[in-house]
Amino acid sequence: MAMWDRIKEQAKGLQQQSQGAGQASGGTAGGRQPGAGAGGGSKEKLVGLLKSHLGSLKTELKSGAYRDASMAMCALVAAADGSVDPAERQHVESLILQNDVLQNFPPEQLRQRFNKHVDQLMFNFPQGRADALQEIAKAAKKPVEAKAVVQTGFVIAGADGYIAPAEAQVLREACTALGVSPQEFGL
Repeated sequence: MAMWDRIKEQAKGLQQQSQGAGQASGGTAGGRQPGAGAGGGSKEKLVGLLKSHLGSLKTELKSGAYRDASMAMCALVAAADGSVDPAERQHVESLILQNDVLQNFPPEQLRQRFNKHVDQLMFNFPQGRADALQEIAKAAKKPVEAKAVVQTGFVIAGADGYIAPAEAQVLREACTALGVSPQEFGL
């Protein structure tokens, strides 16, 4: 738990830095939220910290519940704006397969679960969202896995250096489903 506490403190400091920078410059650039990850911003640094922390937990994150919840989380992030075009699907799939922790699982299992959720979200978004959140909630039994699922979603959402408001919203919903405080992630 000491590492998790250190990550939270670093995230809190990064969030305060970014809010101070936004206020000092008289607002936000491009209409983005303070700390929402403008190039080189705090969310980008936080994503790096979360990715590093996930890597340190690789040996603990081998359960099917973590795998399935993470794939549902990735699909929700990809579909946060209501659509997933083929290029975006391929990009997120690539991020999943390159993720150090997710390499604990056979690539075909990851692809199959991710694509199943994306297909459900595109066919019937409200039902697909409910099914994905139900899958995510199964990881709530183990706090380390629950937080790791949110971290995985955060890493996918922040891969472009920016966390869109719709992505932040699905991350908050996942936190609620997992019984994790969104404030731990600056959401």
